[in-house]
Amino acid sequence: MTNSPTPTPESDRPKDKKVTPLRCLIGSTISGSLAFGLYSLTLSIVQSFAAKPLTSNNALVLRIGSLVRTLVMGVASLGTFIFSFVAFGLILLAIQLLLKQPSSTEKKL
Repeated sequence: MTNSPTPTPESDRPKDKKVTPLRCLIGSTISGSLAFGLYSLTLSIVQSFAAKPLTSNNALVLRIGSLVRTLVMGVASLGTFIFSFVAFGLILLAIQLLLKQPSSTEKKL
């Protein structure tokens, strides 16, 4: 028998982790910096692969080398896209939260 943790209902979760525009912007900054780092890595990978072409007479070696290069560039590009997309989404969420904050007259009601 395994002791799997039971999911807690949302009413039992701590309420201190609210989504705020500041938290969104901090997360966006972190994600954006990771995206920039991965973009720089992707550029250096592409330049390195362009500077060192595959040299072989064996067709299988050329195909496998090309496949590995494509996979490495694809994974680096995918990471760049994901972190960029998350950063952009968090910025949009921060804007949405700023626009939907109740005004001071609504708080008094």
